[in-house]
Amino acid sequence: MDCVFCKIANGEIPTEAIYEDDHIIAFNDLDPQAPIHVLVIPKKHITSLARLDEGDGGLMGHIMLKIAEIAADMGLEGYRVVTNIGEDGGQSVPHLHFHVLGGRSLQWPPG
Repeated sequence: MDCVFCKIANGEIPTEAIYEDDHIIAFNDLDPQAPIHVLVIPKKHITSLARLDEGDGGLMGHIMLKIAEIAADMGLEGYRVVTNIGEDGGQSVPHLHFHVLGGRSLQWPPG
C-alpha cells in the first residue's frame, strides 16, 4: 500500500512520535496551522470516518480518550479536533486522521 500515514505507522517513514501505542501514533503536523498542531492516526488503515465499520468502535473510543490525554499533556485547555472526509471536505491523505489544534484562540467558522 502506498499510504504515507501507513508508512509512518509502520516505521517506514521516521517521525518523532508525541504518543504511540499498539493502535495509534501522534506526531506534529509538518504544515502547522496553529502553534500546536498534532496529527493522531490509527495504525490500522481506514480511509476516512465515512469508511468505519462496526468493529472500529473500540478504536475510535481509544483515539478520543488519547486525544484528550495528549491535549492535557501539552497544556491545552481549549483546542479543536478536526477530521476531514473526502476531497470536498479537505482530506488530503486518504487515511483517517485527526488534527488537534491549539495554542491560540481559534475562530469560527474555520473556513
